[in-house]
Amino acid sequence: MEQKVQGPPGRSLRNGRLGRFGEDRAVAWLQRRGFRVIERNWRCARGEVDIIAWDSRTLAFIEVKTRSGTTTGHPFEAITAMKAARMRRLVPAWFDAHPGVSAEAVRVDVVAVHVDGPRTVVEHLAGVL
Repeated sequence: MEQKVQGPPGRSLRNGRLGRFGEDRAVAWLQRRGFRVIERNWRCARGEVDIIAWDSRTLAFIEVKTRSGTTTGHPFEAITAMKAARMRRLVPAWFDAHPGVSAEAVRVDVVAVHVDGPRTVVEHLAGVL
């Protein structure tokens, strides 16, 4: 799925600000589609999950990758085998830290945010890892 939204007018996005901007766009995009975000940037010794959200009765652990312009490649290309393995290890770690939470289903999603000047495009792949 794709959606075009406006980026911040006249502002240059760099490094951490770009990542935060992308995560904010991803959250807004997911919420418009009925996701209920319960946590952002959850961290433990094993790493970080960008977004954790309910999609109906499924708990989704979501990695967000943001890229600006077209020279750095597609954001999904940044999901390496090592990153995928880390995400798979973070899911049980999150449940260990939240023993009162249970879910009928669990999945790992990836959201790509492309920022090209004033244009922002969001793509979502569900259950990829």
